[in-house]
Amino acid sequence: MFFALTWGLAFVLLALWSLTCWSLHAVTLWAITSAGTMAGGTAAIDATLVPAWLQIWMPPEMVELFQALVASFGPMVQSLLAMVPALGGLVTVLAWAIWGFGALAVVALAFGARMVVGLLTRQRLQPNATRV
Repeated sequence: MFFALTWGLAFVLLALWSLTCWSLHAVTLWAITSAGTMAGGTAAIDATLVPAWLQIWMPPEMVELFQALVASFGPMVQSLLAMVPALGGLVTVLAWAIWGFGALAVVALAFGARMVVGLLTRQRLQPNATRV
């Protein structure tokens, strides 16, 4: 009876682990493949500039320096976002590896629980030794 409960719980945990890995993989793959289209181009870069209420408190030289710095990173960020969809295959391999390690851990815990249940039932079924 306890063996069936142990393995039943292990299969339920394995199913939950598989569902979690699958859904996280799907969300991650969606985010990666749509990263190039989700980039707002220059509109996204303009949104990161210093807000007007903060420019009042900053020296004009610092505001210009910050805007120039952000504008220089713009093309590099756009090229990186364009290359991100190519990482989809790597995400799949990584998801399978993480799922495999998690599945091995669940199965190892199930075997450990089976051994503990076996030892406890064996000790309970053995007659008491004569005490001297």
